[in-house]
Amino acid sequence: MTHVVCEPCSGCKYTDCVVVCPVECFYEGDQMLYIHPEECIDCEACVPECPVEAIFHEDNVPEEWNSYIELNAEKSESDECEVITEKKEPLCDD
Repeated sequence: MTHVVCEPCSGCKYTDCVVVCPVECFYEGDQMLYIHPEECIDCEACVPECPVEAIFHEDNVPEEWNSYIELNAEKSESDECEVITEKKEPLCDD
């Protein structure tokens, strides 16, 4: 089981979640973050840190965002995204 970053992160890309991740399973894309499903240990440390509530357990992803389960898997394994471990400025204004 894993956690999934969903639509609310798109265009915001807050990185509060990455600094609490004990296994460094977050990957940075142009518009949002992604969680690698095989690296996530399901600790839930990231969930309360997300100010836009974009992180869900894969079993609890809202139906309209189910496509983000596969998107996280694809993007986190692609060459276009790199591991992110430090907090950065978000894309949107606070």
